[in-house]
Amino acid sequence: MQEPTTAVPRLQLTHASKSFGRVRALSDGELVLRSGEVHALLGENGAGKSTLVKILAGVHRADTGELRIDGQLREFASPAQARDAGIAVIYQEPTLFFDLSIAENIYMGRQPVDRLGRIRYDTMHREVDALLVSLGVDLHADRLVRGLSIADQQVIEIAKALSLNANVLIMDEPTAALSLPEVERLFAIVRKLRERDVAILFITHRLDEVFTLTQHVTIMRDGAKVFDAPTADLDTAAIVAKMVGRDLETFYPKADVVPGDVRLAVRGLTRIGVFKDVSFDVRAGEIVALAGLVGAGRSEVARAIFGIDPLDAGEIRIAGKRLAPGRPAAAVQAGLALVPEDRRQQGLALELSIARNASMTVLGRLVRFGLISARSETELANRWGKRLQLKADDPAAPVGTLSGGNQQKVVLGKWLATHPQVLIIDEPTRGIDVGAKAEVYGALAELVREGMAVLMISSELPEVLGMADRILVMHEGRISAEIARADASEERIMSAALGQSGGHLGHAA
Repeated sequence: MQEPTTAVPRLQLTHASKSFGRVRALSDGELVLRSGEVHALLGENGAGKSTLVKILAGVHRADTGELRIDGQLREFASPAQARDAGIAVIYQEPTLFFDLSIAENIYMGRQPVDRLGRIRYDTMHREVDALLVSLGVDLHADRLVRGLSIADQQVIEIAKALSLNANVLIMDEPTAALSLPEVERLFAIVRKLRERDVAILFITHRLDEVFTLTQHVTIMRDGAKVFDAPTADLDTAAIVAKMVGRDLETFYPKADVVPGDVRLAVRGLTRIGVFKDVSFDVRAGEIVALAGLVGAGRSEVARAIFGIDPLDAGEIRIAGKRLAPGRPAAAVQAGLALVPEDRRQQGLALELSIARNASMTVLGRLVRFGLISARSETELANRWGKRLQLKADDPAAPVGTLSGGNQQKVVLGKWLATHPQVLIIDEPTRGIDVGAKAEVYGALAELVREGMAVLMISSELPEVLGMADRILVMHEGRISAEIARADASEERIMSAALGQSGGHLGHAA
């Protein structure tokens, strides 16, 4: 299984640099991967991780530095050369041919043929089925890819890498779009790969995954390696401090509060087949978290409160006034804002400018003589950008050019421009780096200090524990527990999420 540290590394990159014009993306990239080891690569967006990976994958050629595979000096001029050297990359969103079978995707361009040049489907299917069985997944070679989950598509990419005899596997944010059971299945597959002596580079923003899965950690900042150590020698506080230069105590800046008046009251919300009899309050100055497993109904409740999805029963009140269901425009007018889970698909128009996206919810206020005032639009974007520490040089640049964390800040600023009384924010830090997370947490803490009521939906338990004043846990469409901040723990939340006894039920009077 894992080789002793004295053995020749499977892959070793030293002093790699890469510039694009005047931009120095990588200044001193270093990495050592060993057989049978899962190695975490951590760093904020812009730290140089993607550039380093693209050098390993043959997409970019380094300006300086050395790459050795099993001790042999190598240089890749194309992804095909990296693949032939045994390096495979599994991206967050696999790129497969949906109308072809799993076997055809795995053997694309290299199908086994008989003497007449006909594809030997029986051989191809037999070999792919054996690969899938070895990975412990219930998939079959003749199954079309269309309709498969992201998790299953990733399994196909892993099987393809194994069919190419890859012995270095790079996994770039592979769990970002997966449910908890899918993550657990992926981790089981990764452990099987370790047993085959595959060296695995695992890139993630989720620190709990680092401690669950990896044996070694490399941290990058500003295009260079700044830290390298066995995972067993680290804790969360040490990793955060190395990544962002701040202590964990300041990472979650939420202070204890005395809540004010009820700003959001929901009673008996029901949508048949999705959620039932959901009741709770959110008061001024507090953050209430909706926790639970994927599919428990959390996002669906938020969408129904905002009026996107229909309700079969129930009542919603904003600051004591009843809200007409099924009307998002009325929700906004009443003082409600919703930052959706999928910011790229639901929260932003990626091809439009940062300024236009930031002002989209209040364009009516910016019209002068029938035209949108570009000056007012830019001023609004700059005002909220400064408050949310948006890292963007030009408000006229397309919002799609920003990092994930900065895109999230634009979505948040867009809704804060409406001056809401209640902010619903779904997965506030999904897919963004640790530094951007700290800035989003700081913004939320400031909002509740100013008296806003926040309903936060999150799958990250450290985030829930660090930021919420109260935690409502959902299980199969119902609230199974209400847990006070002082009484909360990961074990208690997970117990309630699985339908076991978790805490007091009910809502504030």
